[in-house]
Amino acid sequence: MATVINMPRLSDTMEEGVVASWLKKVGDAIEEGDILAEIETDKATMEFESFHEGTLLHIGVQEGETAPVDTLLAIIGEKGEDFSALLNAPAAIEEKTAVVTEETKDEAPKNVTEIPEGVQVITMPRLSDTMEEGTVASWLKKVGDAVSEGDILAEIETDKATMEFECFYEGTLLYVGINEGETAPVDSLLAVIGPEGTDVSAIVANGGSAASAPAEKATPTEKKEETKVAETKSTTNTTTNNSGGRIFASPLAKKIAKDKGISLADINGSGENGRIVKKDVENYTPAAKTVEASKATSSAPAMSFVASGEEKSEEVKNSQMRKAIAKSLGNSKFSAPDFSLNIEVDMDNAMASRKTINAIPDTKVSFNDMVVKACAMALQKHPQVNTSWTDNNTVFHSHIHVGVAVAVDDGLLVPVIKHTNQLSLTQIGAGVRDLAGKARNKKIAPAEMQGSTFTVSNLGMFGIQNFNSIINQPNSAILSVGAIVQKPVVKDGQIVVGNTMNLTLTCDHRTVDGAVGAQFLQTLKTFIENPVTMLA
Repeated sequence: MATVINMPRLSDTMEEGVVASWLKKVGDAIEEGDILAEIETDKATMEFESFHEGTLLHIGVQEGETAPVDTLLAIIGEKGEDFSALLNAPAAIEEKTAVVTEETKDEAPKNVTEIPEGVQVITMPRLSDTMEEGTVASWLKKVGDAVSEGDILAEIETDKATMEFECFYEGTLLYVGINEGETAPVDSLLAVIGPEGTDVSAIVANGGSAASAPAEKATPTEKKEETKVAETKSTTNTTTNNSGGRIFASPLAKKIAKDKGISLADINGSGENGRIVKKDVENYTPAAKTVEASKATSSAPAMSFVASGEEKSEEVKNSQMRKAIAKSLGNSKFSAPDFSLNIEVDMDNAMASRKTINAIPDTKVSFNDMVVKACAMALQKHPQVNTSWTDNNTVFHSHIHVGVAVAVDDGLLVPVIKHTNQLSLTQIGAGVRDLAGKARNKKIAPAEMQGSTFTVSNLGMFGIQNFNSIINQPNSAILSVGAIVQKPVVKDGQIVVGNTMNLTLTCDHRTVDGAVGAQFLQTLKTFIENPVTMLA
């Protein structure tokens, strides 16, 4: 059965969203967890994840278009399914709502409390399409603190991610309804903000529900509020330049421009109808001001010249991936007593063997593939290196799963080649290329990055000759692979031109002693310098 996906409310005050880009098109198969689109809110541009499986049957909001919250965004269902009835559903719902409103308009609200002037009730927002409840990971403000528009109130953990929750009001934090670590349903009372000293006990006792004023008094107030909201929306969505022309800018672009002190009138928009978007502000350079500054300094005497320029720093929020990397490597570096061993390997035979192998049609083997294979075989001969440390035991792994570090835009991922010792060079090469491609395209599954017993990190392609890696726990060791360098070497008492490569083994001293690590490197050196031994 087809499912309607509506524009989600991704922030407390989000009234509408802009589809920055669609990552799927009509007819594409959708899996649970796939990213459907990037949606620009009044706070940030966020990836919107699908929580349904099927085929993308319909797109209701095109790229660059703006739509209110709860507007039809997309329809997912079975391929070829008739979804025309769902397209007509909004009209039917509006008609039904109108009838219900007419029938109940004279009913007095029950169990609600009138909210004092200036007080704002903030509820647990729905930050994902299927979010039913949220957990307050941490409060960044406490009761009694002054709060300004744009301040981060708390970090809220949803079913998708932990997200910063921004305040869109000014005043004093009068009440916190959900403590750190507690979970509450969407729309539960999260906090109350208002003038300092305001009594909000009645609101708290009633769970944040607000009463309408008497009918005869409500109309002027509602009109006043509507006028205020209209003025606010007008101010939020557009601005004007010095010549009185209208400037179209996204809320996120306006916020970034304000933070950087940049006038929107100086920026050319690349969005629809000249609309200024996030990238326009981030890529803006005040060229005109630089020229004027240059002219001013050029007219000054040579002896009094003072270098001048704009001092600028920018804070970029850490991604969830970067936080995870920092936590994992920090734990490893500060908990494991590590040491490093270095060795130089003659690569002449490896280069000749690789050339012969790659001469075979449809075959491609890299030097890194040869190193990974050699590591797997060396681990068979030195099981002490293929271990993991726990507080009570040393775990010896009978299987050999080699992880290969891959650099991606947001950080570092380690895809794992399972049962590496049982694979040929070509199978290892194909596996590494497939997993590395998935990692860079953000399509790799968690299971494909788990279970490594040893890790290889190669920076040779960047010309790096020596480096030390941080152990990828719970592994006991990691191998750092440098570049192949041509230099004079001594062979059979003669100085000749040779090709060498430096390897560095970083070991956890709790499981791998110096002698064990040295013996492992000797075996590894033998395999790499004589690739034919890996085929025996």
